Amino acid sequence: MRKVININSGWNFTKEDKTEKVNLPHTWNAVDGQSDKNYYRGKCSYRKTIQRYDGNVVLEINGANTRSEVFVNGVFVGEHINGYGMFRFNITNYLTKDENELLITVDNSSDMLLYPQVADFTFYGGLYRDVNVICSLPETHFALLDKSKNGVYITPMVNGDVYIKSYTEGDTSGLTKEFEIFDADGKSIASGIYSGDAEAVKLRVDSPVLWNGIENPYLYSLSARLKQGEEVIDEVKDTFGLREFEFDSEKGFFLNGKHLKLKGVSRHQDREFMGNALTVKEHKEDIDLICDVGANSIRLAHYQHDEKFYEECDRRGLLVWAEIPVISNYSKKKQPQARLMLEELIRQNYNHPCIYCWGVENEISIASPSASLYNGIKELNCIAKYLDETRPTTCAQLTFCSATSKLNYITDILGYNQYFGWYVQTADQIGVWLDKFHKINPQVKLCLSEYGAEGITTLHSAVPLQGDYSEEYQAVFHEKYLKAINERDWLWGSYVWNMFDFGSAIRNEGGVKGRNNKGLVTIDRKIKKDSFWIYKAYWSDEKFVHITGERFVDRLTGTQQIKVYSNCNKVKLTVNGKEQTLEGDKIFIFTADIIPGENVIKASAGRCRHEIKINGVTEENESYSLGENNDSFVRNWFEAGETIDSERLSLNDDLGTIIGNPEIQKIMKSQLGKVFTVPKLLGGISLKPLVKLAEKTKKGKEITDLANGYLQSIKKS
Repeated sequence: MRKVININSGWNFTKEDKTEKVNLPHTWNAVDGQSDKNYYRGKCSYRKTIQRYDGNVVLEINGANTRSEVFVNGVFVGEHINGYGMFRFNITNYLTKDENELLITVDNSSDMLLYPQVADFTFYGGLYRDVNVICSLPETHFALLDKSKNGVYITPMVNGDVYIKSYTEGDTSGLTKEFEIFDADGKSIASGIYSGDAEAVKLRVDSPVLWNGIENPYLYSLSARLKQGEEVIDEVKDTFGLREFEFDSEKGFFLNGKHLKLKGVSRHQDREFMGNALTVKEHKEDIDLICDVGANSIRLAHYQHDEKFYEECDRRGLLVWAEIPVISNYSKKKQPQARLMLEELIRQNYNHPCIYCWGVENEISIASPSASLYNGIKELNCIAKYLDETRPTTCAQLTFCSATSKLNYITDILGYNQYFGWYVQTADQIGVWLDKFHKINPQVKLCLSEYGAEGITTLHSAVPLQGDYSEEYQAVFHEKYLKAINERDWLWGSYVWNMFDFGSAIRNEGGVKGRNNKGLVTIDRKIKKDSFWIYKAYWSDEKFVHITGERFVDRLTGTQQIKVYSNCNKVKLTVNGKEQTLEGDKIFIFTADIIPGENVIKASAGRCRHEIKINGVTEENESYSLGENNDSFVRNWFEAGETIDSERLSLNDDLGTIIGNPEIQKIMKSQLGKVFTVPKLLGGISLKPLVKLAEKTKKGKEITDLANGYLQSIKKS
C-alpha cells in the first residue's frame, strides 16, 4: 500500500552562493517581493538527503515558482514550467544509495516563454508548497503521472448518479477495481467491483443530499481500491458533492435550480512577510474572514491555488472561480505552457464541488487584440471543454475591451474588470456601463469580475475624494458599487478586488511600496477596513453594528457626520452621552457635535454594540493625507485623463525620451529579449501627430489612452 511521507523540513537553500537551512513552504521574496520593484528574480536551489524508500517511489511537488528542475544524486530527473500546479516524477531508479541527494532548482526569472511575466502582483520564487514522497507503491497503482490528483475523476449528478473514471499505471491483468461511496457520517451507501482495466463505471446514491453552497455543503467520499484477489494493493480517497449550475443572461445564476446571486471576493495567495509560502493555518484564517464578510463565492486570482484551499472551500460551501495566469500580454510562444497550466488546473481539481467554472484568461486584451490572440484563447476554451464537459468556461476582460469584441463570445460566461471611480470617470458610471453592455449583448451572461479602490488605513478624510487613497473613499466607492450590483438581477455575480491587500512589487502608491491596497482587509489580516463592514451589511445574516472611521481619530471640532454600517433596521448613536436614533437600510448617517479632547461614540442595534473614541482638534492631522509630498498617484493603466504629470513619461514626449528611458529599456529587454535604440536623427520626433491620427480611428482613442496611462506610471530619467 502506498505511503505519503512529507519532507518539508531540513532543506539547504542556496541563493547567490549563500546557503541556509530552511523548512518548507519557503519563498525567497517574502520581504523584497512586497517592497522593491527590483525584487530578486533568479535561480535558487534546495538540497536534501533522502533515504532509499520501499517499492516504487514518486516525488510530489505541490508548488514551485516558476521553472523547476529535479536532480537525484546529480542525475537530471525532469523539468516543470508551471509555477502554480502540482507535479510529480518517478524517482525509483534514481535512488541508488542508502542516502541520496535530492536537488530541486527553482527559477522565477523573467522568461519570454512563460506566464505570468507582466501583471499587477509579485511573482514570488520558491518551493512554496508541500513536498512529499509517495512510496511503497506496487507495480500497478492508480495513476500519479497523468497530471491528475489521484487518477480518479468523479462526475456526480443531482439525481444521484455518480460517474467514475479511473486510470492506472502498470499491468492490470488479473486485478479488480472496487469503488465505495460513503455519506457524510462515514456510512457505506453504494459500492461495486469491476475488472482492473475498466475505465468508466457508474454508482448510484439513493435519496441524494445535494451540495448546496454555504447553505449545506454536503460532502460524500469515495474510496477507489485496486485489488489482487481479496488483497487491496492500492487505494485512493476523495470527496465530492452532488450539484449542478445554470446561468441565464436575464435571470442570473442558479445552484441546484435555485437562484443565487454570487457575492464574491477575489483572493491572492500571499501574506505580509510570508509571501506565498502559506500553511493550512493561514488558508483557514482567510476562509474564516471571507465567510465573516458574508461572501458565498471566491475568484482565485490569477492562478492555481493550494489544494488545501480548494478542500476548505468544499467544506465551507464557497463557490470558486478557478483560473490560469494567461494574463496581460499574450504570446503564441507561451501557448504550450498555457495549455499545460490549464490541463493541470482541471485534472488536479476536477473533483472539487466548489469549483463552478474554469477561467482561461484575465485582461489579455491589455494589448491590441489580434487573430493569434483570439485563436489562442479559443484553443484554451476548447481544451477546457474537452477536459470537463460539466463546467462552464469564463474569462475576465479589461475595461476598454469593446462590448462587441470577438473575445466576449468565446467562453460560456463572461466577466469584466471595471474601475469606474478609481482609474476612470466616477463610481456612479458603473451602472450606466452595465446597462449599456447588457443592451448591446442581451445574450451574454455577465458578471463584474473585478472592481475596487485603494484604501490605506492611515489615510483619512471627512470629505473623501476619488484618488485620495483614504479608507473613507474606498468605503464610499463600494457603497455605490453594491447599490448598482444589487439593482440588477441579471448580473449573476460580482467579485471585489480584493479581499486582502497583496504584494505587487511594481507599485509605489499612497505612500506604500510594493503593495496593492485595494483589499477589504490588510495584508497581515489584522485590520478589517470600513469597506469590509459595508459588505457585511449587505451580505451577512450575522447581526452587527459598526461605526466607521475607527482609525480616523483626530477630527475637527464642531458639527460632523458620523457614519454607521449595520444590517439591522434601527441604530441608536450616543455621542458624549447624547442619544439619537435612525431607521434605515445598511448605511446610517448621523450628525453630532465633536468637542475638544476625547469624544466617546457608541452605537447599538438590538444586542449589537460598537464603541470608538475620537479626539476633537482644531486643525486637521496632516498625516492623514498625502499632501504635497505625494510622489505616488492613482496609476491609471487605462486612461491618462486630462492632467499630465510632466515629470513622468507621456505621449507628449519625443521618441528618443521614451525609448531611451531606463525603465522602458528594462521592459524591452524582458519582453523582447533586446533593447532598441533610436538614432539621434530620429530621437526628437514628436508623437503628437501620430496620436491625433490614431484617435480618428474607432479603437485609436482607447489605445492611445492606454499607452498614455502606462507611460504616466514611469518617471522620466
